[in-house]
Amino acid sequence: HVQLVESGGGSVQAGGSLRLSCSASGYTHDRYCMAWFRQIPGQKREAVATIDTDGMATYRDSVKGRSTISRDNAKNTVYLQMNSLKSEDTALYYCATQIGLGQGTQVTVS
Repeated sequence: HVQLVESGGGSVQAGGSLRLSCSASGYTHDRYCMAWFRQIPGQKREAVATIDTDGMATYRDSVKGRSTISRDNAKNTVYLQMNSLKSEDTALYYCATQIGLGQGTQVTVS
């Protein structure tokens, strides 16, 4: 079955950096687009970044220039490097593909 497991979240001060990782299994990873979403309690889940099978990336405006999504198909892993973190980046971050969604990793920026 499809399994997506996120890691790398944590608590950082504003201006700091984190690299989130998402390990995928149970399907042919390199055939699917991948995405990172985030959700703040009481708000809708929002897309942060996407990466297609050719490695083309898109970002929501609020993280452009501060975040980089990448994928390593040999490791079935997708990453989200986040720099210059702001308090408004605080959220539960999810990894997703068209056929699955992870459990999330918490990012807290103070």
